[in-house]
Amino acid sequence: MTGMTATARPFLNRRLAEFGTTVFAEMSALALRTGSLNLGQGFPDTDGPEEIREAAVRALRDGRGNQYPPGPGVPELRAAVAGHQHRRYGLTFDPDTEVLVTAGATEAIAAALLALLEPGDEVVALEPYYDSYAACIAMAGATRVPVTLRADPGQARFRLDLDELRDAVTDRTRLLLINTPHNPTGTVLTREELTAIAELAVERDLLVVTDEVYEHLIFDGAEHVPLATLPGMRDRTVTIGSAGKTFSFTGWKVGWVTASAPLVSAVRSAKQYLTYVASGPFQYAVAEALALPDSYFEAFRADMLTKRDLLATGLADAGFEVFRTAGTYFITTDIRPLGESDGIAFCRSLPERAGVVAIPNAVFYDHKDAGAPYIRFAFCKRVEVLADAAERLRKAFAH
Repeated sequence: MTGMTATARPFLNRRLAEFGTTVFAEMSALALRTGSLNLGQGFPDTDGPEEIREAAVRALRDGRGNQYPPGPGVPELRAAVAGHQHRRYGLTFDPDTEVLVTAGATEAIAAALLALLEPGDEVVALEPYYDSYAACIAMAGATRVPVTLRADPGQARFRLDLDELRDAVTDRTRLLLINTPHNPTGTVLTREELTAIAELAVERDLLVVTDEVYEHLIFDGAEHVPLATLPGMRDRTVTIGSAGKTFSFTGWKVGWVTASAPLVSAVRSAKQYLTYVASGPFQYAVAEALALPDSYFEAFRADMLTKRDLLATGLADAGFEVFRTAGTYFITTDIRPLGESDGIAFCRSLPERAGVVAIPNAVFYDHKDAGAPYIRFAFCKRVEVLADAAERLRKAFAH
């Protein structure tokens, strides 16, 4: 066989037909080709704490994790995750049966959705959503049902319509997929909103997968409330965390799941056929990172707050409408004050116009029109890079 005939079936599984190269790959390639400042993909341009890097080196030299680690994760890290959840939130998990280490949060999401969904199930998710959500729901043969977070310019945030959320739940709904702090909008769901979500889950007997990877990046007095802490949620919630976002080692790909033993067992059944295990030596280092004193987390948040304010000011000065991030290290902006309305076209032209790369939010929506005028910038970069980007944007757009 030398090639496909005109009538041959395509190679790509029909469930994945709508998914091609990710927007992050496209925009990162654009940044490289044009020499632009890449504020698109959310990875820091500096490494995390030196003592944690040294912990990884020590593990390598001591031969810990150089071969396959245990499938659920090394005991030290599972204990550290359980300790973190108890110390920060008063949640008690058995490290042997209720904690699972994954190859980053992305694998945790994939394993959870593949394990807990049947073909035909519906998943209610808050849009805009991280692009892997849609792909993983599709791979599970389930149907995604988006509930759109609506821009509230008067409050400079995006809001969840709880009535719309309730209306989205049907007899076919199996699971709610929640993300707070929310990427890409920067919204942190309030205790009142999360309580309403919890009550809905209990009333309709729904499972909840909650992506809380930005739990330590909360600003302006906002509060991170883990869903698992709310009444009736401990045994129906799969909580996902990540070392990459908190310790600035995204390349290590260390994430985790905490949940009741039956839910962790289910997720592990899928996870073991994805990577089986990953990141052996880094797991020992992340165990030490989770035990860092509160001063580390406070300094990390303060540093990101400074960077947020620097970039937000520059974007506002350039003429963007800025939604001031309450959590994550992303800022969403509206380009309509610049006389633009198509975020995808705007982001593709931005490197040539300003020497900066951003991400169009429309790619995170099923309802593309709802996300068309919004674009996302990452501020997890060095201060001098952010200052340079702000100045380039002012020169390109300020009048």
